[in-house]
Amino acid sequence: MMISRVLVADLPRHVGGSVRIAGWVHRRRRLKSVTFLVIRDRSGLAQVVLAEPGGPPEETVVEVEGLVTANPQAPGGLELTGPSIGLLSEPAEPPPFDLYRPTVQATLPTVLDNAAVALRHPRLKEAFTIAAASVAGFRSALDGLGFTETQTPKIVSSATESGANVFGIDYFGKRAFLAQSPQFYKQALTGVFERVYEVGPVFRAEPHDTARHLAQYTSLDAELGFIDGHHDVMAVLREAIAGMAAAVPETGVVVPEEIPELHFTEAQELIARLSGEDPRGEPDLAPAHERLLSDWGLREHGSDFLFVTGYPMAKRPFYTHPDPARPEYSNSFDLLFRGLELVTGGQRLHRHADYVAALAARGEPAEAYRDYLSVFAHGMPPHGGFALGLERWTARLLGLPNVRQATLFPRDLHRLTP
Repeated sequence: MMISRVLVADLPRHVGGSVRIAGWVHRRRRLKSVTFLVIRDRSGLAQVVLAEPGGPPEETVVEVEGLVTANPQAPGGLELTGPSIGLLSEPAEPPPFDLYRPTVQATLPTVLDNAAVALRHPRLKEAFTIAAASVAGFRSALDGLGFTETQTPKIVSSATESGANVFGIDYFGKRAFLAQSPQFYKQALTGVFERVYEVGPVFRAEPHDTARHLAQYTSLDAELGFIDGHHDVMAVLREAIAGMAAAVPETGVVVPEEIPELHFTEAQELIARLSGEDPRGEPDLAPAHERLLSDWGLREHGSDFLFVTGYPMAKRPFYTHPDPARPEYSNSFDLLFRGLELVTGGQRLHRHADYVAALAARGEPAEAYRDYLSVFAHGMPPHGGFALGLERWTARLLGLPNVRQATLFPRDLHRLTP
């Protein structure tokens, strides 16, 4: 009778019994009179002892039946002896680099060019296990706060962010675009569900060739209605980030109960004082300034996270709500995490007349946003939201220097395959 497959992680419960495992030959060590095979499945590694030289080459998919035997020197303290090995695929060709070595012995281009095989390396796969758990934590946190998960179109008729670069496509003979954000849809859906979130791809045709930019990435978006201001949004973001961190305790990241906060003008004053530069008058923070501010937040508050609020309206999208006390500044924020902008968010306009005025002030025709604006003519609550880049989050968690190391099959200025 066929023995049911047992995962490697469950072998300790079967010591002294016969089992069947299945996976890939992670490593083959052929000695003079014996061969050791290390089998890899989704749960871990197990050693198999062959009484004679031989065995299939590395990365061949096999099933192994054998006796689970205690051996303190074997990986996990166990091994399979007296095995019977069956091939589940043809003998594998050699991988682009040795996947059994503890560290990755390949350059980033080699890893990316051969991603489907290279990602089998346990160290490389770890980033995506962390990412998956983080998304689960995000969903759990927002579900607990009464949010509804939504899925919105990624093919749209107009650009979401005025002035930003978009990917144009031919849509049955019509001009269309890949969505830069679910922004317009998630705002509209606050009029349906009050609180919504989405996890999905977004597309940015920005010609940046840096270690922090991608042409396609995964955005964790949320929007909520009936707020008093952007601090309500920041409070929800803190809970979402805490949920993500709790889902990956092995990373050691701690989200403080209150994330420290600086107004944009205070941040610029601090930069001038600490760096000798004078960024006052600039509408945004440079990457070097984000790193400096993050270092200050860690040093002064013991926090890997820092809110910067009140960015100038000139730098924010037209739907951003201005600060009533200082209209040249916005009710918006960025969340910095270990030296990098991780999240952008804020309060949105919610009155139809304010949208018409905001577009006119920027010299943009309201007709181009007719469908979007019509939502606000039918009654919308004060609302706001945020967007978080999953790949940036994962890269920062694991200390990866390039966001592509936390991206499955990255798309950037130069890469369209594999």
